[in-house]
Amino acid sequence: MKNEYTITFFYYEDIHELSSFYEDILKFELVLDQGIARIYRVGPESYFGIVDGTRGHLTHQERNAVLLTIVTDSVEDWHQRLQKAGVPHLSPIQRGRFCEHFFFEDPKGYAIEIQRFHDPDVAALFKRIK
Repeated sequence: MKNEYTITFFYYEDIHELSSFYEDILKFELVLDQGIARIYRVGPESYFGIVDGTRGHLTHQERNAVLLTIVTDSVEDWHQRLQKAGVPHLSPIQRGRFCEHFFFEDPKGYAIEIQRFHDPDVAALFKRIK
């Protein structure tokens, strides 16, 4: 069996309250509006969706222990854009052993991270397998 891609879903009480955040601020490309879910392209083969937690497979939780990480070479550009947009809980850019990154939250408290692997050998581990 060959896996093609993954889609990660976050569940909300009202996805329409969040669609502008993901579409206008984060600039995710809407691929499919299913009514109870909206699926976005985050990268060439990377997808993310928001789901109506009153009708979807899972239910919305007040506090969620999940983190969506977006890997990019443009960490600084992302940080500046989100700072201008007034995104809540925006951390400073941090440099760790493997990556530089920062965190923020969507309007309903889901955690999101933007990161870049600064070690080329580590970054190569995540490149597409042909």
